[in-house]
Amino acid sequence: MTIIANTLIALTGLLHIGFLVLEMFLWTGPKGRAVFRMTAEQAEATRVLAANQGLYNGFLAGGLFWSLIQAEAAFAFQLKVFFLVCVVVAAIYGAWSVKPRILLIQGGPAIAALVFLLMAS
Repeated sequence: MTIIANTLIALTGLLHIGFLVLEMFLWTGPKGRAVFRMTAEQAEATRVLAANQGLYNGFLAGGLFWSLIQAEAAFAFQLKVFFLVCVVVAAIYGAWSVKPRILLIQGGPAIAALVFLLMAS
Protein backbone atom coordinates (compact mmCIF):
# COMPACT_ATOMS: atom_id res chain seq x y z
CA MET A 1 0.00 0.00 0.00
CA THR A 2 2.82 2.40 0.86
CA ILE A 3 4.48 1.94 -2.53
CA ILE A 4 1.18 2.64 -4.30
CA ALA A 5 0.55 5.71 -2.10
CA ASN A 6 4.05 7.08 -2.70
CA THR A 7 3.76 6.45 -6.44
CA LEU A 8 0.47 8.36 -6.53
CA ILE A 9 1.99 11.17 -4.47
CA ALA A 10 4.86 11.41 -6.95
CA LEU A 11 2.37 11.40 -9.84
CA THR A 12 0.39 14.17 -8.16
CA GLY A 13 3.58 16.16 -7.71
CA LEU A 14 4.53 15.68 -11.36
CA LEU A 15 1.07 16.79 -12.45
CA HIS A 16 1.49 19.97 -10.44
CA ILE A 17 4.87 20.61 -12.02
CA GLY A 18 3.06 20.27 -15.35
CA PHE A 19 0.40 22.73 -14.20
CA LEU A 20 3.18 25.13 -13.17
CA VAL A 21 4.79 24.95 -16.61
CA LEU A 22 1.46 25.33 -18.38
CA GLU A 23 0.29 28.27 -16.29
CA MET A 24 3.59 30.13 -15.92
CA PHE A 25 5.28 29.55 -19.27
CA LEU A 26 2.81 28.23 -21.85
CA TRP A 27 -0.32 30.18 -20.93
CA THR A 28 -0.32 32.66 -23.82
CA GLY A 29 1.09 30.21 -26.37
CA PRO A 30 -0.86 27.81 -28.56
CA LYS A 31 -0.71 24.96 -26.02
CA GLY A 32 -1.98 27.02 -23.10
CA ARG A 33 -4.74 28.61 -25.14
CA ALA A 34 -5.82 25.21 -26.49
CA VAL A 35 -5.92 23.54 -23.07
CA PHE A 36 -7.97 26.34 -21.55
CA ARG A 37 -9.90 27.19 -24.73
CA MET A 38 -8.95 30.87 -24.73
CA THR A 39 -8.39 33.47 -27.36
CA ALA A 40 -5.03 35.22 -27.50
CA GLU A 41 -6.66 38.26 -25.94
CA GLN A 42 -8.14 36.27 -23.05
CA ALA A 43 -4.80 34.57 -22.41
CA GLU A 44 -2.91 37.85 -22.38
CA ALA A 45 -5.47 39.47 -20.08
CA THR A 46 -5.15 36.62 -17.54
CA ARG A 47 -1.42 35.93 -17.93
CA VAL A 48 -0.37 37.33 -14.54
CA LEU A 49 -3.19 35.54 -12.70
CA ALA A 50 -2.27 32.26 -14.38
CA ALA A 51 1.39 32.68 -13.45
CA ASN A 52 0.34 33.17 -9.83
CA GLN A 53 -1.70 29.96 -9.98
CA GLY A 54 1.27 28.18 -11.51
CA LEU A 55 3.52 29.33 -8.69
CA TYR A 56 1.10 27.92 -6.11
CA ASN A 57 0.99 24.64 -8.01
CA GLY A 58 4.77 24.59 -7.76
CA PHE A 59 4.54 25.00 -4.00
CA LEU A 60 2.16 22.05 -3.82
CA ALA A 61 4.52 19.95 -5.93
CA GLY A 62 7.45 20.94 -3.74
CA GLY A 63 5.58 19.94 -0.61
CA LEU A 64 4.58 16.60 -2.07
CA PHE A 65 8.15 15.81 -3.11
CA TRP A 66 9.42 16.99 0.28
CA SER A 67 7.03 14.52 1.92
CA LEU A 68 8.55 11.69 -0.11
CA ILE A 69 12.13 12.42 0.93
CA GLN A 70 11.49 13.34 4.57
CA ALA A 71 13.42 10.80 6.66
CA GLU A 72 11.33 11.03 9.83
CA ALA A 73 8.32 8.78 9.18
CA ALA A 74 5.74 10.53 11.36
CA PHE A 75 6.59 13.96 9.94
CA ALA A 76 6.60 12.56 6.38
CA PHE A 77 3.11 11.19 6.97
CA GLN A 78 1.90 14.58 8.24
CA LEU A 79 3.39 16.33 5.21
CA LYS A 80 1.79 13.84 2.84
CA VAL A 81 -1.64 14.26 4.39
CA PHE A 82 -1.37 18.06 4.54
CA PHE A 83 -0.26 18.56 0.94
CA LEU A 84 -2.66 15.95 -0.47
CA VAL A 85 -5.57 17.61 1.37
CA CYS A 86 -4.44 20.99 -0.01
CA VAL A 87 -4.55 19.54 -3.53
CA VAL A 88 -7.99 18.02 -2.94
CA VAL A 89 -9.38 21.29 -1.56
CA ALA A 90 -7.94 23.19 -4.54
CA ALA A 91 -9.50 20.63 -6.90
CA ILE A 92 -12.89 20.92 -5.21
CA TYR A 93 -12.76 24.70 -5.47
CA GLY A 94 -11.65 24.50 -9.10
CA ALA A 95 -14.46 22.08 -9.89
CA TRP A 96 -16.98 24.40 -8.27
CA SER A 97 -15.65 27.66 -9.68
CA VAL A 98 -14.31 26.71 -13.12
CA LYS A 99 -15.35 23.27 -14.35
CA PRO A 100 -16.19 19.93 -12.72
CA ARG A 101 -13.54 18.08 -14.73
CA ILE A 102 -10.84 19.68 -12.53
CA LEU A 103 -11.91 17.44 -9.66
CA LEU A 104 -11.00 14.38 -11.70
CA ILE A 105 -7.81 15.70 -13.30
CA GLN A 106 -6.29 17.50 -10.31
CA GLY A 107 -8.07 15.81 -7.44
CA GLY A 108 -8.31 12.22 -8.64
CA PRO A 109 -4.68 11.20 -8.15
CA ALA A 110 -4.49 13.09 -4.83
CA ILE A 111 -7.67 11.45 -3.52
CA ALA A 112 -6.39 8.02 -4.56
CA ALA A 113 -3.02 8.74 -2.92
CA LEU A 114 -4.74 9.85 0.27
CA VAL A 115 -6.87 6.69 0.37
CA PHE A 116 -3.85 4.42 -0.11
CA LEU A 117 -1.80 6.44 2.38
CA LEU A 118 -4.48 6.12 5.06
CA MET A 119 -4.93 2.42 4.31
CA ALA A 120 -1.17 1.88 4.72
CA SER A 121 -0.99 3.68 8.07
